[in-house]
Amino acid sequence: MMDFLTALGLMFVLEGALYALFPLGMKGVSARLLEMEVGALRLLGLAFAVFGALMIAVLRGF
Repeated sequence: MMDFLTALGLMFVLEGALYALFPLGMKGVSARLLEMEVGALRLLGLAFAVFGALMIAVLRGF
């Protein structure tokens, strides 16, 4: 559970840093996300989730 909370905290730090350092760029990304079709957005989310799970598996040694 501690690993999960640590990962969640790191996610907030990274996302917050992106908004703090590049506010205009993040507004542009958000606007483009709103224009994407639901299916494409779902596929993008699935791809990121699979990539993240594979990355964790490799780093943890399966």
